[in-house]
Amino acid sequence: MIHRTTLHRLARVALLLAASAAAIWLHEEARPDHPHLPFLTGWALLALMLVLTLYNARKKIAFIPLLSSRLWLQFHIYLGLFTGLAFLLHIAWRWPGGVFETLLAAAFAAVTLSGIVGWWLSRAIPRRLTTVGGEVPYERIPIIARDIRLKAEAMVLQAIPKSKATTLADFYAARLASFFDGPGNLGPHLLGSRRTVNNHLAHLAEVRRYLSAEEKNTADQLGELIRRKDALDFHRAGQLVLKSWLFVHIPLTYGLLVLTLVHIYLVYAYSGGAR
Repeated sequence: MIHRTTLHRLARVALLLAASAAAIWLHEEARPDHPHLPFLTGWALLALMLVLTLYNARKKIAFIPLLSSRLWLQFHIYLGLFTGLAFLLHIAWRWPGGVFETLLAAAFAAVTLSGIVGWWLSRAIPRRLTTVGGEVPYERIPIIARDIRLKAEAMVLQAIPKSKATTLADFYAARLASFFDGPGNLGPHLLGSRRTVNNHLAHLAEVRRYLSAEEKNTADQLGELIRRKDALDFHRAGQLVLKSWLFVHIPLTYGLLVLTLVHIYLVYAYSGGAR
């Protein structure tokens, strides 16, 4: 039996394809007899773009019951794809000429591409984050990391008088202090690499062979803290990418709207508009 979520997704895709086919057919039917069709498609395109910007406003007023954020996101994604088709119809499937028109088309392409990338990131990254524990609020990551660091430091310091040796403390200072001190391994985490944490654990295993029974117990606990810190860095890297993407997509969107308004002014000021 097909899962309900899959059925809903198939229904949305079918609706998008049907709407796209209808839009193409209507445009091709009307083009020979309506010389002002580009003006109509232009205003329709602007309306679609304005509706798409409502999603950002919806996230800022989440306390108002205006459908769930998930439904708004789905609506935003599929309407965004349809808006891409509307843009192609507006420019009659040809890349526009002229410096300003080229800039406007490039801005639209950048917004669309960044939206597609954001859609992929919003699906891929949360799935990866679930493999290393539950959700961790981004704002709490520095606090949790500090607690892990303090616990690791206290652990190795307490082992000194018990074992009457500084082997584990020396290893921590040489190999792990910088690891626990702040966020790291952004690149490896984004690439899905566990090389750094595996190296730390491998070095810890080497040192463990020379430790006393008491120190070995501390080393095992330290290994668990290494894994927790690495998982926390993984969450930070993934969530940072999602947050950084918004600082690309949203400014591009508002920049596109500004260019669109300038485009409308130029069209009606210098080409006679739809008269």
